Parts: sequence; structure tokens; C-alpha cells
Amino acid sequence: MKRIWLVKSLISICVVLLLTCGIFAQEKTFQQMKSQEVSDSDGLPVLLKHLPDWENVRNRAAYANSIDDLRQALGERPVFNSIDFVPGTEAVTAPYNEGALLIVEFATPQGSVETDSKVNQFLAEAGQNSPFIYRRIGNYNAFVFDAEDETSANGLLDKVKYEKTIQWLGTNPFLLRRAERAFIEDTTDLFIATLLIIVSGLGLAIVAGIGVGLIFFYLREQKRSTMAAFSDAGGMIRLNLDDLTPQITSERLLKD
Repeated sequence: MKRIWLVKSLISICVVLLLTCGIFAQEKTFQQMKSQEVSDSDGLPVLLKHLPDWENVRNRAAYANSIDDLRQALGERPVFNSIDFVPGTEAVTAPYNEGALLIVEFATPQGSVETDSKVNQFLAEAGQNSPFIYRRIGNYNAFVFDAEDETSANGLLDKVKYEKTIQWLGTNPFLLRRAERAFIEDTTDLFIATLLIIVSGLGLAIVAGIGVGLIFFYLREQKRSTMAAFSDAGGMIRLNLDDLTPQITSERLLKD
């Protein structure tokens, strides 16, 4: 019994050591990667921590700063030709139940916008046979490969948050430009709103005028249809020289 217990203890110790070495090797691998931004606490790339539930998938995640690293982690994907790994570009990928998630971060917004345009063009050419689900989130270009369905893939992309903000140590050099843009946008909105109100008022006035004219015309036609004969005097007393005015009977005359 002691021998069996000793063997089980040795096996347990070996398993713990292997897991510990694996985690340490993984952290060491991530620390050796050249990332633009690393965590001060553990030296891991910040992009890795932007993966959904990153603490549970960190051991299966792969960091990349070149297209060859991406191909090694995810295999050959035609859309990789649309991603240009300029200096400063980095990516991280990890497998999930919904599919393989890939997040690519560019050093500048221009790089992310250009890649977004290329990827959307690739999806437009692919049509309904799209091999992945894609979304641009902040300065991230996020992909879900081998997705089970579009709904679950979009749910996974909803968990990716771009939380980086820019804070100026001094005066914001773009403050005047933002104020000018805000003034132009507000003035444009005010002009459009005023124009819509004027056009709407004119339209309502025209419609109301046409309606009142039709009602007046209809009432005049009804009144004219009850007249025995046309009178250019408008129903007033006139000399019956042309025998058009109806004869007034003596019954309607005033008596003495």
C-alpha cells in the first residue's frame, strides 16, 4: 500500500510540475515577444488581455507580429493577404467554442482603416460564402474563423472591447479643429431643420388652400344646382326682360 501511495504521489508531483513548466514557458514566450505595450505587473502583451476570458484561454493563445506567425497559428487563410504587417502591427489569436478569434492591432488608425477596406472588399467578392465573421472594433480588426454560426460569432465579437483612450499632457492641439467641426455640424443641422420647417409650412399652406377652395367650390355648386335658372344678378330683384327670372306668384306678395 505504501508503494502504491508513493507511486501516486510521484505521478501527482510530475503532473503539477509539467503544468507549472507549461504555464511558465507560455509566459516566457509571451514576454519574449516584441509588443508595443506590455503589462507592468507580469510583462504580458496588453493585447493578450483584451481577449474575452483571457485568463482561461491564455495557455491556448498565440501572439503574432508577422504574417508568418499568423499562418503558423491559424493555417493558410486567403484573407491574410489583405493584412499588411507594417512595423508596430501585432495580433493575438485564441480558440473558443464559437470559433478561432483573431485580433489585429495597428500602430495607427490609418493602417486599421486600410485593412478594414481591404477585408470588406474581400467579403464582398466572397458573397454569401464568407469563410469568417469580421468586425472593426476601435483600432482592432477582429476575425472569427471556423464559426459554428454567425450569431454566436457576433456574440464573441461583442465581448472584444477597445478600451484605449488618448490623454494630452498639455493643451489638446486638435481642440480648435474639433470646435470648428462642431460649429459646422451644428450650423448645418440648424440650417437643414429651418429649411425643413419652411418647406413643411409652405406645403401645409398649399394643401390647406386647395382643400378650402375645393370645399367652397363644392358648396357654390350645390347652391347653383338648386336655382331654377341662371341669374347674373346673383338672385337679386331684376327686371324680367329676358324671361329668365321665375314669375313671382301673388301668394308670396304682401297683403294690405
